[in-house]
Amino acid sequence: MSGAHVQVIAIDGPTASGKGTIAHRVAQQLGWHVLDSGALYRLTALACMQRNIPLDAVDQVADIASQLDVRFHELGVYLDGQDVGEAIRQEAVGNGASQVAALGPVRAALLERQRAFRQPQGLVADGRDMGTVVFPDAILKVFLVASAQARAERRYNQLIEKGFSANLLTLLHDLEARDARDMQRVNAPLFPADDALVLDSSDLSIDQTVAQVMAWYKGKLPRG
Repeated sequence: MSGAHVQVIAIDGPTASGKGTIAHRVAQQLGWHVLDSGALYRLTALACMQRNIPLDAVDQVADIASQLDVRFHELGVYLDGQDVGEAIRQEAVGNGASQVAALGPVRAALLERQRAFRQPQGLVADGRDMGTVVFPDAILKVFLVASAQARAERRYNQLIEKGFSANLLTLLHDLEARDARDMQRVNAPLFPADDALVLDSSDLSIDQTVAQVMAWYKGKLPRG
């Protein structure tokens, strides 16, 4: 099966909408690969921070993105041989990722790297432009949303559970600022693809959200 014919489920949406969790659960049920595209932007931001490169230095940031020494492993994410799985989930890195993701040359540098994840038996890709830019031919495109308050509370609980200090109001303000930046950027702004199905998970459990995505996917398959 050539890469172009491998099925893709694209799950897009704003920060902390639960894309990553849902993508991993769906991929696990199907036995498919998973792409956390946001991790690539977080890794780019982290690499720039470690090298004291300003996040608005377009050419330098794009150069970093094109040369990332990254390995994804079920036990962690490695940058230059170091496990940075926890580091890239810090709020400062997340905000940095939103900044570098607005840079056209950075998105171009990471585009083919993302498409290379499309391998048999299939791929579940989560991000902000999976259905609109990276995999426009995805068999199913889901735009996962939740209220800003619900997303801030989820992120707060995640950080507390991992032992990080967090302030709910600060998280809410940061999240709203990132939403605005992601939706207003010139390059690949955040919006649902024309053929995407919008799923509001504000009042849904993880299992309920996964079940809806799976039902939509099964509905896309040929009868019989």
